[in-house]
Amino acid sequence: MKYKKILPILASSLLIFSSCDDNLMEWEKDPTHGEVTGAELPLALVEKISRYEPLKNYADFGIGNGIGMSLYMTDATYRKIVNENFDEVTPGYEMKHAAMVNVKGEINFTNVDAFIAETKKAGLRVFGHTLVWHSNQNANYLNSIIAPTVIPGSSGTNILDNAGLKNGTFTNWARNNPGKGITVIDNAGLASNTKAIQLMSSASSSAAYNLQLTSPNVPIVTGHNYEISFYVKSDVAGKGRISFNASLNNSYPYKDWYNTGASQTEAFATTSQWQQVKIKLAPGDFKAASTSFQFNLDLGYLPNVTYLIDVNTFAVVDLDAAGAVINMVANGKFNTDISGWSKFNGADNALSLAAAANAYEGNGAMKVVNATSDAANQWKTQIHADFSSMLVLNKEYTVSYMIRSEATGSVRCSTTGTTAHYQGDQATSTTWKLVEWKFTGNGTETGLNFDLGGTAGTYYIDNVLVTDGSAGGGGATPPVTIEKTDVEKAKIINDAMTDWISKMMTHYKTSVFSWDVVNEPMKEDGTMRSGNEGDTATDYFSWVKYLGKDYAVTAFKLARQYGNATDKLFINDYNLESSLAKCDGLIDYVKYIEGKGATVDGIGTQMHISLTTDKAKIVQMFQKLAASGKLIKISELDIRLGTNAPTVAQQASQAEMYQYVIDMYKKYIPVPQQYGITIWGVSDNSKEHEFWLPDESPNLWDANYVRKHAYKGTADGLAGKDVSLGFSGELVKP
Repeated sequence: MKYKKILPILASSLLIFSSCDDNLMEWEKDPTHGEVTGAELPLALVEKISRYEPLKNYADFGIGNGIGMSLYMTDATYRKIVNENFDEVTPGYEMKHAAMVNVKGEINFTNVDAFIAETKKAGLRVFGHTLVWHSNQNANYLNSIIAPTVIPGSSGTNILDNAGLKNGTFTNWARNNPGKGITVIDNAGLASNTKAIQLMSSASSSAAYNLQLTSPNVPIVTGHNYEISFYVKSDVAGKGRISFNASLNNSYPYKDWYNTGASQTEAFATTSQWQQVKIKLAPGDFKAASTSFQFNLDLGYLPNVTYLIDVNTFAVVDLDAAGAVINMVANGKFNTDISGWSKFNGADNALSLAAAANAYEGNGAMKVVNATSDAANQWKTQIHADFSSMLVLNKEYTVSYMIRSEATGSVRCSTTGTTAHYQGDQATSTTWKLVEWKFTGNGTETGLNFDLGGTAGTYYIDNVLVTDGSAGGGGATPPVTIEKTDVEKAKIINDAMTDWISKMMTHYKTSVFSWDVVNEPMKEDGTMRSGNEGDTATDYFSWVKYLGKDYAVTAFKLARQYGNATDKLFINDYNLESSLAKCDGLIDYVKYIEGKGATVDGIGTQMHISLTTDKAKIVQMFQKLAASGKLIKISELDIRLGTNAPTVAQQASQAEMYQYVIDMYKKYIPVPQQYGITIWGVSDNSKEHEFWLPDESPNLWDANYVRKHAYKGTADGLAGKDVSLGFSGELVKP
């Protein structure tokens, strides 16, 4: 459209205005005739844009906006624009797994509930975004539940005669009640190449002693404590106990089994997962004249169960044996308290006792919360314990401890004294890790520090041991790490997906009626993501890697099962307009999902595009999507300009591209398939672009929340005409 002799006086840009009075344009005189009146001249573009109605008034389908939830709740200007112009809002981040699920897998609905209540007041619908994606997941939680199981080793040197088990002869062992068989088999232990005792209960087995293996005599020293430990699993749910010969005061003691933590329980439970059973015998458990004892593995409670017990780690330990390890820090196991440990540096809540659920073993652990990340100053969160005595010059010392964190973290140890020692930084994760540090004493060391200020997070520390090697060395044997099988991981992740989707759909069943169920499943070449693309982002987790191609089938079935029958369920992806192969691949995947019995209502095309995006491909994309027969949604439309300070010409081109996209959507997507268009973001304000397209200007309002030329292009596209042609030429003072 041409304008003749329009010379509005503006401070910096044709498109910027502020107060109502500023909207009154000042005009130069045309020397060819007298005074120029407003009625004789075309309206200035900025004046035209200011007179447009809200966007939603021009559309025959839903107009949505991708918003920042916190901005909507706290910024009145931002909220007013959203409420006036749109029918539907899509929270950009806050409804995703990472935002709502904590490290324990619990969902916090509080913030989204408050947001939905606010949007309901404004008459806005909320579009759920997004249930299953590879990004913005609480990857720490999801990785933790499929992480290897780390089980403590025995507490010292094994005095149990295992030779007859290792060679399969059962020398000195007695198979008193063999059930369907007690044998030693190869390659069935904790490690792939280790042996296991296989014990099979009979079909009629009903009493513990119906399947019984009896140990050799174990010598005892009066006044000493002993520990029996072994690893066990079963093909189906099982049950067992340890019983004793006449050397004990009670042959069937009720003990606190390590694997359950339940006191006063005769039996322990077994599952298909390896787990450790520990029982401790105190001096008072033995009869006064006893010099040895025997114990029985009684596994006959239940019929038709096959048990495996790892041979290499079947142990009896004399906990008070001569030369046993002497710990140079008090209270390294934290079973009842954290006495002996204090906070040198850190927040008030930095140090506390963790309950048994967060312990490596036993009834407690040391919990340390570090609120800040300062990789160069790890001492800023520092926990300290004194050594029981001054260290000796030139003697080697070993510090060992178990540690895990609720997210990826970092720890180091250091010593206090005239000259300090510093351990190198050690990476931590959600899996328990044994860390050992050796240093040579200088004779001035007074205590041990845990320095955790490098990476913010919550840490759990257990089994801290400082030894000098003079009493027989060592400390606890290393833990056993058990990797989960692919089948086990698939079940765990499937259960996690079920928990997440079922709870989200159930909770929002009366308030959210359309969802992005699966987001960005395809690669650029039109094939599916495999989960092996190598993304190292901390919030990256690939559901497809563990659940396979049917992960989306499961997701859609769950969303339908727990939501409403009339909910609109979408699959969503980007670059469909630049990679037609990807568009084809997504449509084919929808057919696959539906072929497996799920229903996909719609396809979302994000359309994060620029001025150079191929318009012909945009048309072809819409034609392909229309042919799918599904509802089609432009789900995240924005148009980049490559600068946060666009020229008037760039803004005009941006307006033309917005209008072109909308024109093509309306032209090629049949009306019954037009779900609507969502503009991704409100304005070019830097608050909206901290994480998405920084230093850009992709939106319909500028950085000061003033309508841009793009607003007019969008409205004209929605209306199917140049709306401003119907405006009066008179300037009316507000």
